[in-house]
Amino acid sequence: MTIPLFSLEGKVAIITGASRGIGRAIALGYASAGAQLVIASRSIPDLDKAAHEVSKLGHGPLIVPTDITKKEEVENLIRKTVEQFGRIDIMVNDPGMTINKPVLDTNEAEWDTIMNTNLRSFYLLCRACAPVMREKKSGSIINMASPAGYRLVPRMPVYSISKAGVIMLTKALAYELGPHQVRVNAIAPGLADTDFSRMPENNEAYQAKRAQQIPMRRIAQPGDMVGAALYLGSDASQYVNGTVLVVDGGDTM
Repeated sequence: MTIPLFSLEGKVAIITGASRGIGRAIALGYASAGAQLVIASRSIPDLDKAAHEVSKLGHGPLIVPTDITKKEEVENLIRKTVEQFGRIDIMVNDPGMTINKPVLDTNEAEWDTIMNTNLRSFYLLCRACAPVMREKKSGSIINMASPAGYRLVPRMPVYSISKAGVIMLTKALAYELGPHQVRVNAIAPGLADTDFSRMPENNEAYQAKRAQQIPMRRIAQPGDMVGAALYLGSDASQYVNGTVLVVDGGDTM
C-alpha cells in the first residue's frame, strides 16, 4: 500500500458541521489531502472562518449555509455542489446535539429536536446525495456515530438512541448502495475536546476523571478523527463498507 492511496486529489467532498469541532478538523485534513471542499453549517460567520483556514491549505471551498434538518436546504446543498463541480465523491455527515434527561422526562419537542438533528438529518443527507453517487458508480458516505450508539450513556439516553439509529442507518445504506459501488461507513468518536462536549457538567474535573478511565489517559482532540475520515474517504478503504470505526482511545474495549 502506498501513500497515493490516501490522496484526495481530484475528489469533491461535502462536509456538514464544518464550521467547528470535528467537522472543521476533517475539513482542514481533507484540504491538506487535496480535496475540493463544500462546507456546510448553519453559522455563516463560523463557516467564513473555516473557509479562510481551508483556503490556506488548498482549494478555496464552496460555502453553502445549510440547516440539515430541513429537506429543501439539504437538497439545495446537493444541487449547488453538482452545479459547481458536477460530482460528489465524499459526503461527511457531522451533525449532533444532546440533552441530559431521562427518556421519560424528555418531552416530545425535545425528543423531536434531537432525533431531527441526530438521525433524520443523516437520512436526508444520505438520501439526497445517493443518486449522484449511484449514477457515477462510486462514492463514500461517512456518518459520525458514537460509542453511545453501542452502549447506553445514562446521562443522555436519547442521544444514545439517536446514535444507535445512525449506526443501523449506516449498515442499511451500505447494503443498499454497495451494488452501486457506493460505500457507507461511520466513525464513532469518543469523548472529544469540542464545544459539543463542554456542557456545564463536563467541567475540567470531570474531563480529568474521564481521561484517567481511557487507556490512552486523555480525551480526544478533533484532529484525532482526521486519519479515520481520510482513510474512509480515500481509495485506501475501497473495499470497506458498512463498518463503524470506533476512535476512542480504547475506552469501549
